[in-house]
Amino acid sequence: MDQYISKLNFETMGLGLIDITNEIKQAVQLSNIETGIVNLSIMHTSASLIIQENASNDVQRDLLTFLDNLVPMGDKKIYEHRFEGRDDMPAHIKTMLTNTNLTLSIIKSKLQLGVWQGIFLFEHREQHHERHVTVHCIGKDNKRD
Repeated sequence: MDQYISKLNFETMGLGLIDITNEIKQAVQLSNIETGIVNLSIMHTSASLIIQENASNDVQRDLLTFLDNLVPMGDKKIYEHRFEGRDDMPAHIKTMLTNTNLTLSIIKSKLQLGVWQGIFLFEHREQHHERHVTVHCIGKDNKRD
């Protein structure tokens, strides 16, 4: 069993989704894992990772609208924790409702995603942030005998 670990850094510009599929595919390719899995972990409690449709930007806008309606910002009657601003507690809740880890298969050295699927970093804070995603590939290295 072989392993490869990489840390990717992303700058966000506030609320929204960033398609990080190509960066993850590149990390999987660098791993030389032929058959195995990749585990993705975002190292934050106010941003998340999701797999979602990558063909229509309407999907991303609808996801933002839905979560903003489900978890509104700045309501002092609902949230006690507002240490870093009106978006602080709502960001934590949105992260809890989505994912901080994703695991996908690697088959024939390729990341397994559906035709319309992409991997997105979902920023839940209003301000820009630097976000870190750990890519951990485990499996059979195609360069080894």
